[in-house]
Formats: sequence, C-alpha cells, structure tokens
Amino acid sequence: MEPRRARPSAHPRIGLALGGGAARGMAHLGVLRALADAGIRPHCIAGCSIGALVGAIAASGQTDGLEATFKTFDWRKTLSFFDVVFPRSGLIDGARVTALVREHLPATQIAALPVKFAAVATDLLSGDEVVLQDGDVIDAVRASIAVPGIFTPVRRAGRVLVDGGLSNPLPVSVARALGADVVIAVDLNHGVVDGQPRLRLRPPRGEPQSHGAQRRWTADYHRVMADLKARLLASGDTRGEQFSRWVERDDALPNVFEVLLASVNVMEMHLTRSRLAIEPADVLIRPPLADIRFLQFGRAAEAIDIGYQAAAQALQRWQSAGR
Repeated sequence: MEPRRARPSAHPRIGLALGGGAARGMAHLGVLRALADAGIRPHCIAGCSIGALVGAIAASGQTDGLEATFKTFDWRKTLSFFDVVFPRSGLIDGARVTALVREHLPATQIAALPVKFAAVATDLLSGDEVVLQDGDVIDAVRASIAVPGIFTPVRRAGRVLVDGGLSNPLPVSVARALGADVVIAVDLNHGVVDGQPRLRLRPPRGEPQSHGAQRRWTADYHRVMADLKARLLASGDTRGEQFSRWVERDDALPNVFEVLLASVNVMEMHLTRSRLAIEPADVLIRPPLADIRFLQFGRAAEAIDIGYQAAAQALQRWQSAGR
C-alpha cells in the first residue's frame, strides 16, 4: 500500500496504527484514554497482533471493560489461556483468547463496527501481508495474533494466516489506506532489544538475585510452569514430562517459549524500524516498555499508565508544533 499525502483540512481524519508486543499491548489502552482526554476520536484503526485485539475492541467502543479485565490478570490467570494442545503447527489453539475477545465485542462482523477497522496478518505460505477489513472480526483478530510456533495458524479464504508482525508490525500504511489523513502510531517494541540481558526469564541455579521484583517473578514463573505440568499430567497426556523438560532446564539457555517470543521481538523491532523509514507516522508514540516481558499481563495497570503518559507527551509535542 502506497502512503497517501495528508489532505489539507481543518478537521483531518485521524487514523491509529497499533503495533504488536503481547503484554506490552496493554499500553494501547492508556494511549486510547489519552486520545479521548485530548478530544481525539479516530476515524479508523489498523492493528497488528495485540494491537489488532485492542484495536477491534476500541473500534466497538468497549475498551473500559477490556481494561478492567486485564487489570485482574496475574500469572495464574495468564496460564489459564495456555490451552496447550501440541498440534504440529503450534502449541496453543487460541480458543480461550477467542472467548476473551468475543466477551468484549458486541459485533461479529468488521463492517458492523462503529469505527473503521482492519487487522494485519501474514500469509504463511507466500509471506504476503494480508489486510483483513471484512468478514468475521474474531477470525481476523485470531489470525493477527497467531505468533508462529505458539498459536496455531488460522485458515481463511484458502490462506494459512499467522501473526501480522512478520510482515507489518506497525501498520501505518494500512491506516492511511483506510482513509486517514493523519496517522498516530504506537510502537511497543522500541528499545526492547538493546543489548541488555532481557531474554532470560530465569537466572541459572545459584545465581544471586538482588531485586525483590525479580525474586517474585522467578517464583511466579516456576509456580506457573508447575501448574501447567500438573494440568497436562492430570489429563493423562504423556507429553507433560516432555513439556516440563522444555521449560524447566537448569542451564542458562532459554526455553522454547523464550526463544520463540524473543525471536519475534528481534524481528518486529528491526522490521518496524525499516517500515517507519519508508512509511513514517505523523505522530509516533513509543512507550518505554522494555522492562515488561512478553507474557507479563499481570503488569497491565503499569503498562496502561506508561502508555497514557507517553501518549500525552507525544500529543503535547504535536500540538505545540502546530497540529
């Protein structure tokens, strides 16, 4: 999609481009609140991955309920969404995530949403970016969040669809194609991969931990993985022991979840940088979220506040520059 020039207008149509970033996506809710406080109502929303999930619900006007739901999350509730099925194409089938989205979406069709919306996915077979702007909104969101190797892909119209982050992690171009004159983009992955040792969720055995937060994180992490193992074994699934070996290694190597999710981080960060150089946003919001890991949904309140502050500052700079 070719970027469109903003038409001169006293009341330009505002488009939002909401990027991917899993738990960091809770910052989108803070951004949306800051926009509302500034009197900005989007004409259209384009979302990728968690940005598609939040964006679809924002397009329906139901973000208050979503914010309240995510503020109840802790590690145990996050674990409940791990409907591990061990199919050949992914570890999680996403049925519980689908149910969460359906709970907050009164509309079932994208065309019925009050605000124009599109989700970005990637055709796994061709590598093409796929913009989903009609049909079932739940299917569109489910395709956009299908992190390869974690969630099973979605079949739609003869395509096999996975996470839009593989092709367009910050869909500025899609927002412009939806009719936006001014695009406000939210980049969740800026600075996440900066050479700091953020990948490893667990220190090697015997390594000292100097911060209480890290100790709590490690304890929670081990409880979650023990619960998941117990659930698999209770169901009679003999693969529970195999899963346990994947996630409970005692050496310094990351486990399968950490490898897959950190790889997505690296890819999305570099691809976002490249796309923004070609398709710049008019307002770029980059909440400082590097310390919030991919699955730390229990830090939703913190991420929401960070998103609000970052958006308020970016909007103030934009207005000062002569919006």
